[in-house]
Amino acid sequence: MRTNLSLMVFAVIFFASAFAVHGAAGGALQKFKSLIDQGEFTEAQKAMRLELATNQGLTAADRLELEFEIERLDRIRKDFTKSEEQVVQYIRTYIPDVTESDLRRWEKEKSLECMTIDGVKRYFSQAGANFFRIDRQARAIKASHDKKHGVVSSRFNYEKEAAQIIAAGERQGTRRVAPQRFRITYTLTVNPDAVPAGETIRAWLPYPREGHPRQTSIQLFHTSPERHLISDNDAYLQRSIYMEQIARAGEPTLFVCSLGFTSFAEYTAIDPAEVQPYDVQSDLYQQYTREQPPHIVFTPELREVSRQIIGGETNPYLKAKRIFQWIDGWAPWARSREYSTIDNLSRYAYENKHGDCGIQTLLFMTLARLNGIPVHWQSGFDLKPGEDNLHDWCEMYLEPYGWVLVDQSYGIKNSKDERVKWFCLGNTDPYRWIVNDDFSQPLYPAKIFPRSETVDFQRGEVEWRGGNLYFDAWDYDYRIEYLND
Repeated sequence: MRTNLSLMVFAVIFFASAFAVHGAAGGALQKFKSLIDQGEFTEAQKAMRLELATNQGLTAADRLELEFEIERLDRIRKDFTKSEEQVVQYIRTYIPDVTESDLRRWEKEKSLECMTIDGVKRYFSQAGANFFRIDRQARAIKASHDKKHGVVSSRFNYEKEAAQIIAAGERQGTRRVAPQRFRITYTLTVNPDAVPAGETIRAWLPYPREGHPRQTSIQLFHTSPERHLISDNDAYLQRSIYMEQIARAGEPTLFVCSLGFTSFAEYTAIDPAEVQPYDVQSDLYQQYTREQPPHIVFTPELREVSRQIIGGETNPYLKAKRIFQWIDGWAPWARSREYSTIDNLSRYAYENKHGDCGIQTLLFMTLARLNGIPVHWQSGFDLKPGEDNLHDWCEMYLEPYGWVLVDQSYGIKNSKDERVKWFCLGNTDPYRWIVNDDFSQPLYPAKIFPRSETVDFQRGEVEWRGGNLYFDAWDYDYRIEYLND
């Protein structure tokens, strides 16, 4: 399968330009920002389309910026689908006497996510469920209700798993233990007639990264269609396997990949007294403590909160511990709207006081880098039995331990054993599939149109010559086989 080099170059430019929209409104977009901020989406889109049609002086980058913004507003609409009545109905399952003043207070406190779009208040599709994750009092009410009705919140005992990994690490005297072999069959299905019959559909599916001691023995068993391209592991930090198929009228289009790998748990007995200062002149330190706009930016607000969190602490591990604990209390895990609709994910977590795994991770990374702790993004899938899902985390560098995993969304564990309590700050279970070692990176072959997910890469990406296919035009599924069992 050959790739047109001119298309690849164009796509890289396109991606960079479209992605830049999220950093700050450029000249072309700035004149429409007031309408957008006021929630006048339809008027803003009309104005931007008129600008594209009549302003011959727009640069290529300006056009890409405006075109993506028009699409971004549509993506927001798809995330904010609930009415106040629907949200209230959900909340009354647990709080029957909810009042209008309660709603206004919770909205002000950022416990209920909503916005006014074209004059109509619309709530995030997960606002009701998220409320019982974000608000402490509501969380306790729901926990009591669930306990009374026998509802089990988690089928996986992470504290027990962590204790077993720690014991195995100490018993074996090795950092990596408990290898788990996986076979995964990943299927991406494009809806019937999502593109005209006879057109070529291009699809990128997730593929395991190589070179990590925690993820080894990668095998590709088969793909459908058979012809494929796997991105170079070193050149592309978001790793994919690429395939093409011709669409048939009235039929779904399937892309299938079956692969295997072994993943290890990791326990690093970090002793703060043994943690050494960094070589601040090293390439590693310079690369992984820098800002990385638009999502890792040292804003004045985060600089101030950082001073409050860190105080006079100088030990890198103890700094990280303070950051981890602060985020665990300030920004609890809750489901998130699509990342491509948010201009700065770490700022979003700070201002809205919640976030999913990727948003929490980027807040941790921003505060860590702000305090001179090298960190880099990592993501893929959580493969715990019965609780598998997309998942994001990061790695932190400590001398003399090297890179250790930090899973902010798993937080501080409820355990009297300090090693278990802080397990997720420096250690990991074996139920991981590593796909990405950075965020917002290009795919191979280059994508011609803006991605559905501009930050992460897990579900996949799909397009045809007529444009990108957003998530509502296709679906993904995967089957996990635990080969140790």
